Amino acid sequence: MDLPASLLHPARAPLAPALRVLRLCLHLLMAGLLALAALRADSAAGTVLALVTGAVYAAGSYLPSVRESQRAAAVWLGALGVSWLAMLCLTPEALWVAFPLYFLQLHLLPVRWSLPAVTLTAVAAILSYVGHGAALNPGVFIGPLLGAAVAVATVLGYQALYRESERRRRLIEELIATRAELAAAERHAGTLAERERLAREIHDTLAQGLSSIQLLLRAAERALPPGSPAAGHIDRARQAAQDNLAEARRFVRALSPPDLEHGSLAAALERLCEPGVGDYGPAAGPYGPGAGPRVRFSVSGTPVELPTPYEVALLRIAQSALANTVRHAAASRAEITLSFMDASVTLDVVDDGTGFEPGSVRPSSDGGFGLPAMRSRAESLGGTFTVESAPGQGTAVAVSLPLPAGV
Repeated sequence: MDLPASLLHPARAPLAPALRVLRLCLHLLMAGLLALAALRADSAAGTVLALVTGAVYAAGSYLPSVRESQRAAAVWLGALGVSWLAMLCLTPEALWVAFPLYFLQLHLLPVRWSLPAVTLTAVAAILSYVGHGAALNPGVFIGPLLGAAVAVATVLGYQALYRESERRRRLIEELIATRAELAAAERHAGTLAERERLAREIHDTLAQGLSSIQLLLRAAERALPPGSPAAGHIDRARQAAQDNLAEARRFVRALSPPDLEHGSLAAALERLCEPGVGDYGPAAGPYGPGAGPRVRFSVSGTPVELPTPYEVALLRIAQSALANTVRHAAASRAEITLSFMDASVTLDVVDDGTGFEPGSVRPSSDGGFGLPAMRSRAESLGGTFTVESAPGQGTAVAVSLPLPAGV
């Protein structure tokens, strides 16, 4: 089973201070038990095998191939196990080395290999103890088996804790990334809202004022007697007002929503109906991520070029109505219809959702566009806004704006 850093191999990944201490303790435990076996061996061969086992262990701790390859680690564990078994045949003291071997096998081998290896190591320790003439008693079996159980529980418990820690770390990273994305989205939404507000203010105040000044200057020019010396000044003033009105209108166009920068209102509304394109807020709504109602767009009548404030208002109302459909209506279908008539332009957004009682609607608590905000947009341009709905019968939102003279 792979771990971020083995107790034995520091090069696999950076170790936390606690893991470095555990690794050092494992090295000291192995060295101490091998030294004990070497000192208490009944023959020189037992001492030599203890030293050989120690050399094999030390080599595995520092060989790059053992650190980088699970196959090499398995071969090294096999060599270490063979030398330990040979030592077991000569001295019963070698059975205590089984305990650090448990940890090595559990850390370096997959579970399907490590558990059988730990079991065989415990059995070898018990048989060695019995083979050296020790009296049979429960401790002969309980000691190695209990040590194996403690090692398995410790290592597998640590691995479970590590996986949980990694899962939480990834979750925290995702939350931080999501928070950054939300902050960027809020900044972008705030920028768009401010652009729209400035566009409306320029259109409703500066542009309208300059247009009125032009009309007044035209009236004054017509009222002057022929040859009046003031005619030239009035004409220049009217031309300056006209130039500034054109500049104000350019400002309004530049501050319009990006959806309208490179196409008509109809094209922007059609893009709004494409899956995953609409600016609907929390688009998952009751459907789950990536789901939502099927939306169809149609145009009725002969399209005409609308003033920028009209296009902005109709686009934003359509976005707001679709946002409500996605978030609240649990609808399977919705339809947007843009109708051009002789004296007005009408936008209808209809869905087959759960519906509601229009009289019970309150202003949106999350700061989004609710029905009152849509109504305010329509009425600010001299239009009308109506909502028809009932529980279980879907919802129809309609806004009608009078076409200005000359359109």
